[in-house]
Amino acid sequence: MNLVLTTAVILVGLLCAFDLLLTLGVIKRLREHTELLSAAESAPPAPIAVGSEVEDFHVTTVDGESLRADMFDGETLVAFFSPSCGPCQERLPKFVEYAGARPGGRDRALAIVIGDEAQTAAPVAALSPVARVVVEDPDGALANAFEVNAYPTVLMITPNEAGRIVVTDNQVRFDQPLAAV
Repeated sequence: MNLVLTTAVILVGLLCAFDLLLTLGVIKRLREHTELLSAAESAPPAPIAVGSEVEDFHVTTVDGESLRADMFDGETLVAFFSPSCGPCQERLPKFVEYAGARPGGRDRALAIVIGDEAQTAAPVAALSPVARVVVEDPDGALANAFEVNAYPTVLMITPNEAGRIVVTDNQVRFDQPLAAV
């Protein structure tokens, strides 16, 4: 009888230990899922889809140059920055370096800085040597044409056979060699 009771207590103890391990595993998975869901909820909305046609626009650069959608005749790097955005401040120097190394110079890079003139002076000064720069409000012509709803947004565009601008890359990476662009 004593042996049966001892065996039963040991068996119940082992079952409890196994149950505890399973419970800890479930709690760990729930935490992982909670983190994933939180990240998904706080992630910025997806940029304009690759293959999407860009709406027509007409804007003026900070240098007084008039730009229209039909003026782009080759692959062009386009970036949207906001001076109040932390990730924008991190990516802006990388964009300047990347755009400066691309063939075609300023004519193949367009930078849009969102904000008023006082806020945008420093980013405009940094971007002007390597890109044509436009300053506009969040609901400006370029932000609407490119369906931008998060900053920074960096795109690659090119005209299609019909002459309409098409997005060819909506997540341009600055660490890729230019030959692979």
